[in-house]
Amino acid sequence: MSAKKTALTVLSAALLVPAMLTAPAHAAPGAPVRPAPPADGKSRLPKRAPAAPAPPASMSTVGGSLLGQPGTQVNLLPGAPALPANLSGRSWIVADADSGEVLAAHNAHWRLPPASTMKMLFADTVLPTLPKDQVHKVTDEDMEGVGPGSSLVGVKEDHEYSVHDLWLGVFLRSGNDAVHVLSAMNGGIDKTVRDMQAHAEELQALDTHVVSPDGYDSPEQVSSAYDLTLIARSGLQKQDFREYCGTVEAKFPGLQLEGRARDFFEIQNTNRLMTGAGGISPYKGIAGVKNGNTTMAGSTFTGAAQQGARKLLVTVMNPDEGGVNSVYEETAALFDWGFAAAGKVKPVGELVPPKGADTKSHGSPAESHENSASSEGGGAGGSGAGTALGVAGGALAALAGGAFVVSRRRPRGRRNRDEELV
Repeated sequence: MSAKKTALTVLSAALLVPAMLTAPAHAAPGAPVRPAPPADGKSRLPKRAPAAPAPPASMSTVGGSLLGQPGTQVNLLPGAPALPANLSGRSWIVADADSGEVLAAHNAHWRLPPASTMKMLFADTVLPTLPKDQVHKVTDEDMEGVGPGSSLVGVKEDHEYSVHDLWLGVFLRSGNDAVHVLSAMNGGIDKTVRDMQAHAEELQALDTHVVSPDGYDSPEQVSSAYDLTLIARSGLQKQDFREYCGTVEAKFPGLQLEGRARDFFEIQNTNRLMTGAGGISPYKGIAGVKNGNTTMAGSTFTGAAQQGARKLLVTVMNPDEGGVNSVYEETAALFDWGFAAAGKVKPVGELVPPKGADTKSHGSPAESHENSASSEGGGAGGSGAGTALGVAGGALAALAGGAFVVSRRRPRGRRNRDEELV
């Protein structure tokens, strides 16, 4: 199954700028796999997350000391707009995608369940290792461990799929079935988890502890708004990652019967800020990246958008108020604020470079917190360990019809803030 047989409709926003992311372990073998995805592509499990305790009194200071403090961190200069009212996300962050400056944050390092936003780390780790035109026939073993209630794209055993097809299933329908097949092609679930953990640590996403590659609920599986934003920034360095996360609609392979042409069915991205589904207006300049929703995590979302020369990354984790659209509404409000606040706020921190990047002008590499789960989960290196090295100085480019271009710039005034950054 080649890319030529897959019809993509890619988001075309006016983004014209020159070059510049287990089941408790995993569900037992033979766990039921639903044959077709839910209508919205998300889990059929209840959508409200259980009540959470208050954020820790102190958290990681990766990216700056203010980011380790609970509550909202923002330094408004004269003429700056006020932050949006009634934000209920337990954790959120607004960052400049070019400079890495964090414009505002709320409990940025609170380690919370990530849901399917963990698939950004899966893609950033595994996507470079598998040729997109490689074809794989799915086995029963490939599908073992797909958790009950998982979001699915509709992968079938004994059917063939290209890597390209499977990534469309991951990004558009958040398909845990596609994640498990790609993990099998990468050497198995356990190896993929090790690769992802090693890659997270290379990115200095040290709040992140990986249990399953698909983000399926597990008490030990956590990340943070800060880490998810780092991961998204790394993923967007990769052309295929940009293409998949910016795709609105595609055709996915269906039944494969002998003597008949392969059937295809339409799939649509579950990112409502791109599609306008559910009564949400598409956000001007949106360029991805990934949403999620599980019982433990509630709703999570990391988005990238550009207006004029300004490129922003926003992550929101688990709004406590509103319905299924609240994560998109709060993200859009933070995008609006970030674009309006350009040049009118003093950054409260920054997105740090990977460990393998040249950090001479960026202070010391980040350090993990004491007794963190991330240090417990990640020892063995894997194929994902070095994939972030292209972040430094790399270019984020192109969605069809426009471009989302980001270069890693040294933040303005950095020299005065070095003592705050870890």
